[in-house]
Amino acid sequence: MKLRSTYLLVSHGSRDPRPQVALENLAQLLSDNLAHSFPAVATATLELGPAPLHEQICSFGERTLSLGLTQLQILPVFLLPGVHVADDIPAEVEIAQKTFGSRLNIEVRPHLGSQVAGLTNLLKTQMQELAFVPNLLSPKWIVLSHGSRRPGGNSTFEQIASQLGAETAYWSVKPSLEARIDSLVRGGHQQIGIVPYFLFNGGITDAIAKNVEQLQQQFPTAELHLANPLGASVELADLIRDLIQK
Repeated sequence: MKLRSTYLLVSHGSRDPRPQVALENLAQLLSDNLAHSFPAVATATLELGPAPLHEQICSFGERTLSLGLTQLQILPVFLLPGVHVADDIPAEVEIAQKTFGSRLNIEVRPHLGSQVAGLTNLLKTQMQELAFVPNLLSPKWIVLSHGSRRPGGNSTFEQIASQLGAETAYWSVKPSLEARIDSLVRGGHQQIGIVPYFLFNGGITDAIAKNVEQLQQQFPTAELHLANPLGASVELADLIRDLIQK
């Protein structure tokens, strides 16, 4: 494939090093997928990065121009269309665009969470990896998201959960994981699978795992199983590739 653009994967950023390592692995997978040399794909963070996002974009923009290219595509690696996707990233891109003027076209592509069908399939795979003790009743499922307070911010997540036949729960807004488990246990369900709608392991997924351990003690008659987050994979890189403007 002829190189027409460079691609910058933008994530939230974390003090925990694991999400950044996973993001860089995802960038390498995307580069392999596109058959590009790795310098054409890079990563940046909205918060907790080495510099403000617009400065990171400008730095990569200079690299883009050095490759003889005039187009840079921003790929927001976010699962929810919250304030970061709707407001913060576009504002940082606008600052960077003013720096380059007509020399470079910087375009923000749809965020990763807009890939509803693909993400639904990835979560199905996460569900299939959980092993339950054979039981006459099928396990009940909860998909757990960070949650957004922005109006409509959880709509695509709720759509995914509906397609999976799962209940929704949120880490930062209601209903909580505890409330969902309590409701299912009161309804007579003993096997409950919990699928975190998070990209990579990090501080929040550690806290979720600890919370599930506590909830297992709180609900001893239930069998709780926690799946892994999505993780950097060829399949996830494929979904990001599909967001690129050819």
